[in-house]
Amino acid sequence: MIARIREDITAARRRDPAARNGLEVALLYPGLHAIWAHRVSHALWRRNLRFLARANSQLARTLTGIEIHPGARIGRRFFIDHGSGVVIGETAEIGDDVLLYHGVTLGGRTSDATGKRHPTLADGVVVGAGAKIIGPITVGPDTVVGAGAVVTKDAPANSVLTGVPAHSRTRREHDDFSDLRLASDYSI
Repeated sequence: MIARIREDITAARRRDPAARNGLEVALLYPGLHAIWAHRVSHALWRRNLRFLARANSQLARTLTGIEIHPGARIGRRFFIDHGSGVVIGETAEIGDDVLLYHGVTLGGRTSDATGKRHPTLADGVVVGAGAKIIGPITVGPDTVVGAGAVVTKDAPANSVLTGVPAHSRTRREHDDFSDLRLASDYSI
């Protein structure tokens, strides 16, 4: 558990140029607090302690401004930068090394259907501020979703999604998004 917490703090420091030290990140970053609370909620959810899981997730939402349903599955080194207004639905799946900015929604289509209703983000996806990814779709590995985009269709690996509705294009040679996931000098 301690190793995972350290890994989370390191991931946040790599992605946020404003992070001055690990203690500051651990104590003052609501995105990390929401993720840590989600791990507790998800463990309770998996043990069919649904009321306790939801109560913990609602407390975390009140304290952080970030809503993560206890049923959502989240990978390692996930980071929510700024975080306010982020919503992650029950059947959402998030891979490793994913970065979300504030105001992102991983939402479900409105219907009475059960089963998979929320998106899957593969490893290395970056989602810009205010983007909405809706429905049981998959966003492929190392894809960048631009700020304010509305994504309702599957996206291939190594693509860039922009617009309303979002249009996908393959990354070009001059596109350099490598810093988005692993360095502190990113912008989106």
